Amino acid sequence: MKRTLALTTTLGLVAMPAFADVNLLSWGGAYGNSHVEAYAKPFEAESGIKVNIADADNPATPIKAMVEAGNVTSDIASVEYADAVRLCDEGLLELIDPSVLAPADDGTEVADDFIEGAITDCFVGTDVYSMIIAYDDSKFSDAKPATPADFFDLEKFPGKRTMRKGAKFNLELALMADGVPAAEVYDLLETPEGVDQAFAKLDEIKSSVIWWEAGAQPPQLLADGEVTMAFAFNGRIFDAAQGEDKPFNIIWDGQIYEMEGWVIPKGAPNKEEALEFVTFSTAPAQQARAAEFISYGPPRRSAAALVGNIEGTEEPMSPHLPTTEENMSNALGSNLDFWVDHDAELNERFNSWLAG
Repeated sequence: MKRTLALTTTLGLVAMPAFADVNLLSWGGAYGNSHVEAYAKPFEAESGIKVNIADADNPATPIKAMVEAGNVTSDIASVEYADAVRLCDEGLLELIDPSVLAPADDGTEVADDFIEGAITDCFVGTDVYSMIIAYDDSKFSDAKPATPADFFDLEKFPGKRTMRKGAKFNLELALMADGVPAAEVYDLLETPEGVDQAFAKLDEIKSSVIWWEAGAQPPQLLADGEVTMAFAFNGRIFDAAQGEDKPFNIIWDGQIYEMEGWVIPKGAPNKEEALEFVTFSTAPAQQARAAEFISYGPPRRSAAALVGNIEGTEEPMSPHLPTTEENMSNALGSNLDFWVDHDAELNERFNSWLAG
């Protein structure tokens, strides 16, 4: 892919053409670092195109604002699937032709190699992450929490909790903690009674919850001893436990998994370079490499077997990925269509509930 085209000037000198940079909006932290190490650095080396990375608590928010304002400064962004669908429906994203994507090494076509839902009109998946329950092992000497119900049991497992500020994920967790089977969660949330049940369950721990908005907050709250349990992104907890040697354990039971991936804002100034970056970074080898830096599973089937050890160690990464078979035994796939349809109304109710 590396560009080597030279231009001859009128003086007979050879000049290299100037190629546009790619401006990428990411999430920061350990996740952002995986973008730097697995995608940006090797892409720069391969293509000669510089990648400038900025961070946001949720890149979908500034992307929407800059497109609507007609002042687009980012060429590509990492967003959650539901946000990608919503932004695409609102006409705020460029279409991405899947024909630009690289096939699997064995020739398997892109459509067959990516898991279901990983490619849409405006989105290409880069990773499968999950919201999980984590706890500080040093805070529980006898019985250890192991289920969503335990997260809500303040008597048996005392201490404050931390949860993401918003309806998504929390309503699902509340219903599972209240005994609703994972397969029935979204059918129930489609009804007023189901929503009421979820909020009633959240009422049980509302006064003991510290609400977070940035992914870096939950491991810090655990480390500072402000909470004993957290509902957080699995990669953030993994990074703190592995990289900082924190006594944090992950409960995979009841994990809620979803995808993140690339979108290109409508009117991106360097669209062609952004498409080159999408092609490079979603190849199987690069997705597998990213999974070695943070414990998010690759959405390409051919990439799973390529994932090696945790970066800098001799320990395999596979047991720490949400997509590993044993970690999926009681997992709930986030119903992306549900949240596209109900995000606004349920967040309005959540904010009213939180203020009440």
